[in-house]
Amino acid sequence: MAVYARALFPRVLVVTAVWIIASGTITFAADRTLVPRARVKTTPAAPKPILIVPDVRSQTFVFAKGILEDGGFAWHVAGAVHGFATNRVVSQTPTPGTRVFDTGAPTIRLSLARGQYGQDGTPENMAPYPGTSIVLADAVKTSAAKLAAKHASAAPKAAKARKAVKTRKPARVRKAAKPAAKRAARPRKHAARRPAAFTVPGAPKEPMDEISLPARARLLSAWLTPSRGPTAANQRHWLYQHAWIVTGARFGWWHGGAALRILISVDRRVEAQWGIGGRSESVARSVLAAVEARER
Repeated sequence: MAVYARALFPRVLVVTAVWIIASGTITFAADRTLVPRARVKTTPAAPKPILIVPDVRSQTFVFAKGILEDGGFAWHVAGAVHGFATNRVVSQTPTPGTRVFDTGAPTIRLSLARGQYGQDGTPENMAPYPGTSIVLADAVKTSAAKLAAKHASAAPKAAKARKAVKTRKPARVRKAAKPAAKRAARPRKHAARRPAAFTVPGAPKEPMDEISLPARARLLSAWLTPSRGPTAANQRHWLYQHAWIVTGARFGWWHGGAALRILISVDRRVEAQWGIGGRSESVARSVLAAVEARER
């Protein structure tokens, strides 16, 4: 019996060891199964803002490019007529009112016709900053729009049931409205006239719904604070206001010479703060000399 027990003892040890290893493996596998992996949350990309293409047709080129630049667009002149300040826009691509994604500076293609004035200087056929491609927003259908249309077309049944069960309240007797007292007609204030400094044949008249050239120049001077940096938007604003004042003074608009003197001081500050503006200052000085010669 002792001999049989000694012979059986090694088998018992092996079976026990196998059982211990197997139970440990099962426990380890159970631990791996019960602990779920952490899921990484992904943040959906923010949708790009949408821009509306403005209508610059029939506008003088110097005003058209300013409108586009203020709206966040770049521009490109195509065709035989180049980008001189007094030429006029006859067509644009995309058409006005088109919805496009803000890809940085979507490029609007302009076709010009020659104006009534001489084409002096160097034409500007490209925006002063790189443009980006046009991506139409109406051509892209988002899942949110589809979901909204689905909910709008299917009326909830619960709402219909509540509406059917709801009792109508008795109509309230409304008091007769008192006759409104007639307001005295106020005389309209006519815009102050701004006599032209001189007459230029075929030049557009100064728009009375816009501020005067000296007021525009003073606002530009107050806008250019020492802390304002040379960002693309700030440069577009300065160039647009600069072009408006220079062109208006060239057309003989009211007090154009005074506005140009303020503008020249602004250009000198731009050159000191941003490192640019020398060319714009020279243009303003040459126009000021021509304006002073005609005002004599």
